[in-house]
Amino acid sequence: MATLLRVPEVAAGATEAVLSHWLVKENVPFATGEPIVVIETEKASVEVEAEADAVILRTLVSDGSGVEVGSPMALIGDASEQGADIDKLLAELGVSGPVAEKEAPARREVPETPAAAPAAPTPTATPTATPAATPAATPAAATVAQAATNGSGSGRIFISPLARKLLKEAGLTADQVSGTGPNGRIVRRDVDRAIAEARTAAPVAAVTPPTAPAAATPAAAATPTPAARPAFGAEFTEIPHTRLRRAVANRLTASKQNIPHFYVKRTARIDALLALRKQLNEVSPQKISVNDLVIRAVAVAHQAVPDANVIWTDEAMRRFDSVDIAVAIASERGLVTPVLRGVEKTSPSAIASQVKEFVKQANEGKLQQRDLEGGSISVTNLGMYGVEEFSAIINPPHSAILAVGAGQSAPAVVDGTVQVATQMALVLSVDHRAIDGALAAQWMDALVRTLEEPLRLLA
Repeated sequence: MATLLRVPEVAAGATEAVLSHWLVKENVPFATGEPIVVIETEKASVEVEAEADAVILRTLVSDGSGVEVGSPMALIGDASEQGADIDKLLAELGVSGPVAEKEAPARREVPETPAAAPAAPTPTATPTATPAATPAATPAAATVAQAATNGSGSGRIFISPLARKLLKEAGLTADQVSGTGPNGRIVRRDVDRAIAEARTAAPVAAVTPPTAPAAATPAAAATPTPAARPAFGAEFTEIPHTRLRRAVANRLTASKQNIPHFYVKRTARIDALLALRKQLNEVSPQKISVNDLVIRAVAVAHQAVPDANVIWTDEAMRRFDSVDIAVAIASERGLVTPVLRGVEKTSPSAIASQVKEFVKQANEGKLQQRDLEGGSISVTNLGMYGVEEFSAIINPPHSAILAVGAGQSAPAVVDGTVQVATQMALVLSVDHRAIDGALAAQWMDALVRTLEEPLRLLA
């Protein structure tokens, strides 16, 4: 029996997402558990798997469109229904109009018209002039000329909710973008192209004094480099925020506002750790970094002080049985924190292999939403950049984050004598609602003891 395939809630609390692309074409059968569509959130791309054997009779949302959680994105059924009247089936399920014509069903569109855009105050303009007749000073202006009616023939512009949002963030308007979706609808890829064209045009606008008519065109107003500049001050270029950057900013702002942070600092001598790492790398199938060993040490400390393996919730304290640790990765797309599972049972080489795979997936934008959820603590390391010491912001809903600095040679008192030792600064940011000061101090002591006696990592 034909049914509607609806957009799942791929991230907790999410109300909107982007249908990145379909993995299965119309009228091609798929099996239970087979990935059929990729849904994109702020931080990850999620492959939605089939819950039963079926076939896509018609896709209702095109690639790159914004969608609301719970809205229909395809009509699916069994192979016997492939020759049925699809429009009739959709009507019986309450789907009609633009949705049946593959208009994205994210929400009912509020048509935008070119008249809503700022009018060009060019004194020489005539009532019969068209955007195509306006001299184009930048590639963005050419986009304006192509988008007078958005392909609808009625002067109305249809645009997905996500595309509208991205346009607003980039300082563009809908009449400056040529839609390539169904019926000329503006979708995400159209906005990305328009933003790229505007960025390409930005250096030209910054160095070429515009004539009066060119300064008055909508394209000049759409350029990321602001047209109006202060009388005094340095030149600048505005770079629109990515969705990932906005997500990170909102999450960390909420963390500092809502979580009572306190900080515990210790310094560990890591000469024995470095010697063990050298020995392990002689036999390990995967090169092991110092950070991989620190992650393993965090798991040992959590086992030694299990009351620290918790997160705060409004109803109760949640203590975990396994040790799941998030690792901060500065990917090419932005900051992400995928979670390593069951680290207390994982070897250093396996940790190294999983972290390397996470880095690859993060750079390619292929992290799954489940990769970013869970755990009670994060590890962030800036030691490879020579940073000696820093404090990090807790990644909600975790109760702590460990900031790891660079290992440096420094004098240390060992058995009553001053020796040169390699020391590493560690700063633990703690959620005081979940972990008290004494408990945090016990945990840090267990961590430092493990790093200074690294055979504990292999026990």
